[in-house]
Amino acid sequence: MRRDLPSLNALRAFDATARSGSVSQAAESLNVTHGAVSRQLRLLEDELGVQLFAKDGRGLKLTESGVRLRDVCDEAFGRLRQVCAQLSQAQEGAPFLLGCSGSLLARWFIPRLGQLNADLPDLRLHLSAGEGDVDPRSATWDALLVFAEPPWPAQMQVHELVPERIGPVLSPRHPRFEQLAHAPARALLDEPLLHTLSRPQAWPEWARRNDLAPDALTQGQGFEHLYYLLEAAVAGLGVAIAPEVLVADDLKAGRLAAPWGFSQTPARLALWVPGRAADGRAQRLAAWLATALGATALGAEDQSERLHSR
Repeated sequence: MRRDLPSLNALRAFDATARSGSVSQAAESLNVTHGAVSRQLRLLEDELGVQLFAKDGRGLKLTESGVRLRDVCDEAFGRLRQVCAQLSQAQEGAPFLLGCSGSLLARWFIPRLGQLNADLPDLRLHLSAGEGDVDPRSATWDALLVFAEPPWPAQMQVHELVPERIGPVLSPRHPRFEQLAHAPARALLDEPLLHTLSRPQAWPEWARRNDLAPDALTQGQGFEHLYYLLEAAVAGLGVAIAPEVLVADDLKAGRLAAPWGFSQTPARLALWVPGRAADGRAQRLAAWLATALGATALGAEDQSERLHSR
């Protein structure tokens, strides 16, 4: 009875030859003789009933059938290598590399890192900060914690954690704190507003959600990253705008206040996990993050209620 697939040795010989364009180099990479590779290639062509290589000077070139088989072999052997490496790393206790923005890392994650390590000691989480347009599909990370808007790509496993809520914040050190803290949102039209170059649309979108004209806003000092913007706000240098998650601890400690509350955007804070890393560690991390972020949101709501009850 005919097998569903040719010999694995024959396919490996073909894959190595297709990638190098040379039987000799394929033999060297597989640690076998030139003759052994040639025999496997002949057996493969005989079994499939097609020619896979043609002479090209002193080398070989793929036929149309060879190109089709090469593309499939690239994908199949590449996937096998990834999974085998992943299994080996997991067996060796390799760290789980999580990427997130520097602002999220500094203002939310690091204060909770001790609790995470206590709750998930086997995770061996390693955090990597990135700024700008980070591609969640990059092979750099095992997962990425990111604010983004759906729809989600089919090739990614995405765990939605909390909706993004964004709003203006200011410090009690601000010279006009007492006046602004009890003023309506339109009072910010007279304020030079701190903003980031990475998200210039944040203030105009907030203005539209509060029935204010975006053109009436006054842009003050700009900063390259959100982390610097919030440090300036804590120092009392102006009114900033930020996601609630990133200022929750500052609100709780009284370093910042949010007199105008937070409004929801279409984005979600989500854990993006590529298929190669969609294992039990990612699932456990997603569950832990959902619980911790839920507690953060409740704490921010309590602070807001206390402020408005003054």
